[in-house]
Amino acid sequence: MDFDRRAEEAIPAEIHMISGCHDSQTSADVSNVGNFKLPNPQGRAGGACTAAILSALYERHRDGTLESTSWVDLLRAMRHNLLNKGFDQIPQLTSSRMIDVNQPFQLINNSTGTKRAVLIGINYTGQSGQLSGCHNDVRNMKEYLMNVLGFEERNMTILMDDGRHISPTRRNIIDAYRNLVLSSKPGDTVFTHYSGHGGRVRDTSGDEDDGYDETLIPLDFQRAGQITDDELYQVLVKPMPRGVLMTSLMDCCHSGTVLDLPYRFTADGDMVGMQRDQNFDFDALLIGAVVCCLCDDLFGCLFSILDELL
Repeated sequence: MDFDRRAEEAIPAEIHMISGCHDSQTSADVSNVGNFKLPNPQGRAGGACTAAILSALYERHRDGTLESTSWVDLLRAMRHNLLNKGFDQIPQLTSSRMIDVNQPFQLINNSTGTKRAVLIGINYTGQSGQLSGCHNDVRNMKEYLMNVLGFEERNMTILMDDGRHISPTRRNIIDAYRNLVLSSKPGDTVFTHYSGHGGRVRDTSGDEDDGYDETLIPLDFQRAGQITDDELYQVLVKPMPRGVLMTSLMDCCHSGTVLDLPYRFTADGDMVGMQRDQNFDFDALLIGAVVCCLCDDLFGCLFSILDELL
């Protein structure tokens, strides 16, 4: 099919993104993720999406059914965990390929490649809208990746606003994603996790049906701006090498399509399989991404000049 051919040409890597909610929904911050029965909750607070998926993964790891768990099983288990704790957000899977969601989900590439990760947690300490659980989300995810999936700490980049890790500024987040792409090789496994605020801004490239670009909100967004889905597509999605398997977990508001991937499955009980987004505009997305990339380079130059002057 022409759509599938264009998708593979536009996005060489196989990329799966799990989000905790639709584009129009907000994502919850939980005061005590211990209620999700995580083995080591790393503190009380955390994101509902991260806690829900880790609870489902650990449960299936304990009972020996992890390898046979399908994408449908995983997302619906997330939905069950969320509803059971009083949250109505609906998990969603988007992908760069048409996949059978009734087949076992896959996080690790079928090879001996390197496992790499970028984990981002932003509490916005001292700012309006401060969160309390995003650092815990990163710690919980890091523990799962290392203890269950065999990731090595040396191949993990962590950004948190805790004064000890790389600061999750706009520039540092984009640089972390760019470095991840540059270091990844065919056969590698990549995992990215973002826990923080997400937002929406008016679409200027014409690739969004609802008229809005979804965004990640970095620590310095008031000065440097938000990171749009068009930019994420240009920096992280499109250049990821063919043969890499990347999974991304987005625990933030309005994150359903924040990587601009052309296939979608929603765990709402109505959708029975993954669907093609027939309105997906490959051309408009590419043009918008290039413009965003040029703007980002311009802002980067301006900030560098200001830093020198100051």
